[in-house]
Amino acid sequence: MANIREWRMPEHILAVDDDECQRSDMARLVASFGYDVTTAIDGQDALDKLKICSPNAILADLVMPRMDGFALLKELGARGEQIPTIILTAMGAVEHAISIVHDLKAYWFLEKPVQPGVLRTLLERAVQQSTLRKVAEGLRQQLSYQGVLGELVGSSQPMMEIYSLIRQVAPTSASVLISGESGTGKELVARAIHGLSPRRDGPFVAVNCAALPETLMESELFGHEKGSFTGAAGRHEGCFEQANNGTLLLDEIAEMPIGTQAKLLRVIEESKVRRIGGSSDIAISVRVLAATNRPPHQAIGERHLREDLFYRLNVFHVSLPPLRERKQDIPAIASALLIHLNRKHGCRVTGLSPDVLNWFALSTWPGNVRELRNLLERAAILAGEGEIQMSHLPGLAAAPKPVVTLQPAPDNVLQVPVGRSMNEVEEAYLRLTLKHAHNNKRRAAEMLGLCLRTLHNKLRTYEHDKVRSAAGGSE
Repeated sequence: MANIREWRMPEHILAVDDDECQRSDMARLVASFGYDVTTAIDGQDALDKLKICSPNAILADLVMPRMDGFALLKELGARGEQIPTIILTAMGAVEHAISIVHDLKAYWFLEKPVQPGVLRTLLERAVQQSTLRKVAEGLRQQLSYQGVLGELVGSSQPMMEIYSLIRQVAPTSASVLISGESGTGKELVARAIHGLSPRRDGPFVAVNCAALPETLMESELFGHEKGSFTGAAGRHEGCFEQANNGTLLLDEIAEMPIGTQAKLLRVIEESKVRRIGGSSDIAISVRVLAATNRPPHQAIGERHLREDLFYRLNVFHVSLPPLRERKQDIPAIASALLIHLNRKHGCRVTGLSPDVLNWFALSTWPGNVRELRNLLERAAILAGEGEIQMSHLPGLAAAPKPVVTLQPAPDNVLQVPVGRSMNEVEEAYLRLTLKHAHNNKRRAAEMLGLCLRTLHNKLRTYEHDKVRSAAGGSE
C-alpha cells in the first residue's frame, strides 16, 4: 500500500499592497511557498478581509492610500489582533519601518525588492509563532476543562460554569462586571479574561478604587499635567493611558466617588481621556473590567454605584461563588497554593493531613480563598516540610470539630460532625427532610413515620430551645 502523507490545511497569508502588479507578484511568490493567499488593496480592505478569513500572517506595504501599513498595525493593535505582520518598505524608509517594529510590534520589515529566500524564512517563522499561539490557547482551554484556568483552580460545578463564562466573553471586547465576596478571586477572573483575549500581549492594569484617596482618584485614573494642582511636579499618565491596547480592572468600583463615576462613564463611552489640566483629549483603546464585593443592585440602591455606569459595565456579568459553596475544591486549591508558598519560603511541604482537610471542610471561610491562603502560608512556614498538621494551624481552640469526610454531602444526605448531641442530629435530620419535601409538613411527617401533630410539637420545641438559649437559658 502506498504511503499516505498526513494532510492538513495550508497556512493562510494576507498580502496587502495598493500597486496591482506588485500585489499580484507577491501573491504568486507566496503561493509558490505553499501558502494560501488572500490579497487586499490597502489597510482598510485588509481589515474588511479579516472578517471572512483568518490569516496566519500578514504582508503589508508601508505606503498606501486611505490606510497605510502604519495605520493598519495601529488598528490591529487597538482591536487586539495578534497576527504576525511583516512590513514591506521602499528604500529610504527603513528607519521608519524599524520604529514601527519597535512601537507597534510588527513582526519584522523587509526592503523592496524582496529577496524570496529571506521572505520565505520570515514567513515560516511568523507562521510558526502564530501556530504556537493557537496551540497555547488550546492548551489553556484544555486545562480549564480539567479544573484550572489561569490562576483559578477548582473542578466543582460552580467553577466549571465560571470557566465557561470566561471562555465565552474573553475573545470579545465586552465590558465585564465581576461580583463576589472579598477573597473569592475577582482579580484572578479578570486576569484570566485578559489572558484569553486578543489583548493578552497588551498591558493589564488593576486599580483598587477603595485604596485611593478621593483627592487622588481622578489623577490616578485620568492622569494630570505638570502644575495642574499643588504637588503636580510633572506630567502623569493615568491608568487608562497605561492600559492602552490592553485591559483595565477597576476593582471595588462601588467605592469610587459618585462624581468620579460620572466622568468615568464618559471616558468609557467616548474612548477618550483628558488629563487633569490638559487641553485636549487622548484617544485610547482599553477594555474595561470592573469588580465589586457588594451585590450590584444593593450598591445601586444604596447610591454607591451609578445606575447608568452599572448598565455600561454590566454588559457581561460573572458572579463568583464563595469558598463555602465549593468546598470540594479546597484540596486542589491548597495544592496549588502550597506549590507557590514552597517556592516563596523555601519550604518542602507535601500536603495536608486528613485532620486538616476535614477541619477545612467544616469551616465557613468568611475570608474565602484569601483566608485559606493566609492560613496555609503561616502553617507552611511552621511545618517547613512534610504534611501540615492541626498543630501548625493557629487559634483553633474554638474551632468546630472535624467531620468524617471532606466530600460535600448531596442535598438529600445529612452530614453530621463528630460530637454533636442526638437532639441536634434529630433536628438537623428533621429540617433536611422538610426541605426535601419542599416544606410540606404533612409529606415530611409521612416520610419520617410521625404523625403531623408530633412533627409540629418537635418544631415548636426547637424554636423554644432557641429562644431560651438566646436569653441565656432563663425562662
